Amino acid sequence: MELLQFVKQHISLSPELETLAMAAFKTEELAKGHQLLPPHNFSQKVFYLEKGIARTFYIKDGKDITHSFIPEATFFVSIESVFFNNPSPYGAEILENSVVRTIVYQDLEKYIDGSLALQKLSRLVMINAVKTFSDKLYSIQFQSAQERYNSMLEKFPDIMLRVPLGHIASYLGITQETLSRIRAGKV
Repeated sequence: MELLQFVKQHISLSPELETLAMAAFKTEELAKGHQLLPPHNFSQKVFYLEKGIARTFYIKDGKDITHSFIPEATFFVSIESVFFNNPSPYGAEILENSVVRTIVYQDLEKYIDGSLALQKLSRLVMINAVKTFSDKLYSIQFQSAQERYNSMLEKFPDIMLRVPLGHIASYLGITQETLSRIRAGKV
């Protein structure tokens, strides 16, 4: 979903602010496999995934672990870097050809500070991010592998067609063999 369409779905902006804010975002077309951010980055950018799908990941004991999937019409940011001036343990990778809009957080903050509507949208985006992390924590602590798989399919219905199985298994915290058994109904 285009950024302007996303914004208009949630708030109303004056035509002048709409034009200024949208022009402040840089648009990039990125190919599948592009590493948007490496782990331990200090990125100060805010990203909006207009088209495609991406994932965040980290490296543990030399192994690449998928932390989350980022579907279209989603904002994301290296929270640790932007808000705490620490390196973010998470990298980001484009999983299919995508269109990404970016802006440096400090530049975006100037628009947010001057607009109650953008402050509202900013809160909504942050609340959704907190909810995503809360849901992930809940699934890790309280759900079986089968329940995590079912929840993932509810949240991302077409994920099996868009994302390599290794990333899906990693996201679920299971092996590819266990994922195959779950998919075959043998768990």
